[in-house]
Amino acid sequence: MSFTQVPRNFDRLYRSKLFVPGSKPDLFTKVFSRSVPDSVCLDLEDSVAPADKPQARRNVVKALNEVDFRNAFVTVRINGLDTHWCYRDVIEIIEEGGSRLDAILIPKAGRGADIYAIDMLITQASEFAKLKKQIGLEVIIETAAGIEYINEICMGSPRMQSVHFGPADFAASMGMRTTSIGGAQRDYQVLSDPDDTGMRTRHWGDVWNYPLMRMVAAARAAGLTPIDGPFGDFSDAEGFKAQARRAAVMGCEGKWAIHPSQIELANEIFTPAAAQVERAQGILAAMAEAEAKGAGAVTYKGGLVDRASVRQAEVIVAKMRQIQRG
Repeated sequence: MSFTQVPRNFDRLYRSKLFVPGSKPDLFTKVFSRSVPDSVCLDLEDSVAPADKPQARRNVVKALNEVDFRNAFVTVRINGLDTHWCYRDVIEIIEEGGSRLDAILIPKAGRGADIYAIDMLITQASEFAKLKKQIGLEVIIETAAGIEYINEICMGSPRMQSVHFGPADFAASMGMRTTSIGGAQRDYQVLSDPDDTGMRTRHWGDVWNYPLMRMVAAARAAGLTPIDGPFGDFSDAEGFKAQARRAAVMGCEGKWAIHPSQIELANEIFTPAAAQVERAQGILAAMAEAEAKGAGAVTYKGGLVDRASVRQAEVIVAKMRQIQRG
């Protein structure tokens, strides 16, 4: 391990993040009617029409003061820094609803300066409102600039807690030929050479692999929590689960839910399976026994395990303990 250790800035259960449009206050009280998300995001950005944004902001402030969000982590996605709604979103949300708010979610973060700017507004508004709690910051990486400058974004403020991937706006920023929100892309594939019989096979790739893995690496290097973004077709449960599984394997700790039906799916996928936990516990026990005998590695169920295996197993066991604590 490096001499420079990276402590985690944020260590909270974050398997599912349900988005609720700020322009639909009737949905605020229905958040927990179907499944319980680990996080709730009251949205002022993409899901709200321009003409509705001032009223949506008032709706969100009212909800922060009146709605029982239980133990959910509550965030608000503000409008982008390139809009005239942004500063009023921050000021009014913090000054009038900050006592229940946990974090501000910044869309389309492009440089570290974006984080600094919102941090400054939060700090001033918090001082004015005499808030005792520290409001956190989250960002969405959804532009070419966001990927290019992701390290300075992740290091942009001590308030930073988590980093999220937004595939739709990222695709638009990159000029990609797709109109879907996440998911597999039919044309992102290669055709093999013919075999001896002349047959050729198609191999699909994951068009989101690079930006998502890049985001996870930058987040972990900064001690932040990486979260996968939306899967647009909420009628396709199997497609959602496939995207969530690959995100979990890559190191993400949760995924967005843009429909209540996706909450339970995300909670399920980002909860380690019983077999995984059992194997991880077995590895830890086997290594503890081996080390007691002076060995640095041991064979466990036909495979070699060593200190690296221990670190992998500890991640799974620790996550399960966190989930059991709630």
